[in-house]
Amino acid sequence: MATINLHIDGMHCGSCVRRVTQTVQSIPGTTAEEVRIGGARLQADGTKVDEILHALADAGFPATVDA
Repeated sequence: MATINLHIDGMHCGSCVRRVTQTVQSIPGTTAEEVRIGGARLQADGTKVDEILHALADAGFPATVDA
């Protein structure tokens, strides 16, 4: 699995971090390695990036892939 680094907008507190973590981990084949205010490092199949971004946007946390 590939490591994916994301910049996530809208995370301001611990509750937001938990919601993002739960959203990511609800996608089969994806593990949240580190989620912190402003960003996340994930382990995921490279084909899951669009699915992850869509799920986060639906949860109210628009995200972009960091280079």
